[in-house]
Amino acid sequence: MDISRRTLRTLGAAFAAAALLFSGCSSGSSTSAAAQPPPSVPAALKPYYEQTLQWRGCGGAGFQCATLRAPLDYARPGGRELKLAVSRKKATGSGQRLGSLLVNPGGPGGSAIGYLQSYAAVGYPARVRARYDMVAMDPRGVAASEPVRCLTDQQMDAYTQTDQTPDAPAERDRLVAAFKKFARGCADRSGKVLAHVSTVEAARDMDLLRAALGDNRLTYVGASYGTFLGATYADLYPSRVGRLVLDGALDPALSSRRMNLDQTTGFETAFTAFAKDCVRRDNCPLGTRSVANARDRLGSFFTRLDSRPVATGGSRRLGESLATTGVMAAMYDESAWPQLRTALRAALRGEGGGLLNLADLYYERDADGSYANLMYANPAVNCLDLPAAFRTPAEVEKSLPAFRKASPVFGGALAWSALNCAYWPVPATGRPRALTAKGAAPIVVVGTTRDPATPYAWARSLARQLSSATLLTYEGDGHTAYGRGSRCIDDAINTYLVSGRPPAAQQRCR
Repeated sequence: MDISRRTLRTLGAAFAAAALLFSGCSSGSSTSAAAQPPPSVPAALKPYYEQTLQWRGCGGAGFQCATLRAPLDYARPGGRELKLAVSRKKATGSGQRLGSLLVNPGGPGGSAIGYLQSYAAVGYPARVRARYDMVAMDPRGVAASEPVRCLTDQQMDAYTQTDQTPDAPAERDRLVAAFKKFARGCADRSGKVLAHVSTVEAARDMDLLRAALGDNRLTYVGASYGTFLGATYADLYPSRVGRLVLDGALDPALSSRRMNLDQTTGFETAFTAFAKDCVRRDNCPLGTRSVANARDRLGSFFTRLDSRPVATGGSRRLGESLATTGVMAAMYDESAWPQLRTALRAALRGEGGGLLNLADLYYERDADGSYANLMYANPAVNCLDLPAAFRTPAEVEKSLPAFRKASPVFGGALAWSALNCAYWPVPATGRPRALTAKGAAPIVVVGTTRDPATPYAWARSLARQLSSATLLTYEGDGHTAYGRGSRCIDDAINTYLVSGRPPAAQQRCR
């Protein structure tokens, strides 16, 4: 459930985020002098722009942590404050420091600090880490920054197993009841912040952080949903844009319904690539005849699970909903395809533990049964950023043919999962609109041609919208491109980050 609209940099990033080590801070501190706030800053916001970060050692391996203060409501900055978690690892080289490089892995709801501490601060190229302080901030409502909470762990287990392809009125009513219970839980547990976790507010927080870090311009690598966050920042503050990389882009001009339909097509494209690879192998669990046959066999398997879940080796059984989530999770990264083949082979024998593990990684459910807050922050941001894709079950049913045409196997589940925002306890504050960032420095937009979660057409559209954007294309599989094995992509982005020189117009990499 709730696959749609959730995006993360890669399945590997999801694994890393699920295991983040944001430990308590230790003794020892340093301060960071804030840059002077620009003249346009309202007087009520100057205390936030002039704040000094108190850095403390945390997490080992040279990481530091601090807390950034931000107003809960930018329209009323004198009211309640939020405390936003920030982490950094200082530049490692002896050459000229270029400033701070802020990273965000997507979601919405992915922990940027988890991504920094588990991957970016060691996995980004040495020549980038040598020149930049690597920095991350968990956005408001996410992970260590006043996280949104909605359900108990036991309630979340039940929620993820709710039938997301209702075949009868009673099943439809149970799905609607699950969405309503989820929304009520969010209102009960996080009502004070729920109306203030929008992408626009998170982008404004990023400008406070830029100033507190002492940088006159923001340098940023955002992946997946992080591209929308970065593009929003650029549109709000074009004169403060430094070097922005937007990898696996979202299209901010699309409605929620169109985004969900496009993403359904994206997952079908990714599954086709997986199936082409699978049927060429002697041991493909979906057969060796054709992609169409593999698709039919997977659909039949899901249908059987709808009425006859299989054992997993634990207290939970694998039904259609969790199996669908597990398969789709593996579409984010082609390196997960061998794991998916093994999990499918076992599940077809009645052993569903492998697919359940994939679904748990997607949902960020730990072995002890506890959930991170990603799947709570995700709808909290999405439902605030755009009006609901569907308002009633009848609207979903009317759209089912289009979704099933886009993906015969996944379309029904993705259409119904898009109904969740219909029952959200706070109204949407955002609307679809093009982002131009007129006057910004050169921005690099990266698109992957067979990306399941952020279809390539979205990257092309965002690159056309942003006045100073260059489109860099990766002809390949999986979600996003930077740091995933293409030397051509990595060289182009690293050169841009270090020298400021964007890739050649319409450059394509394989």
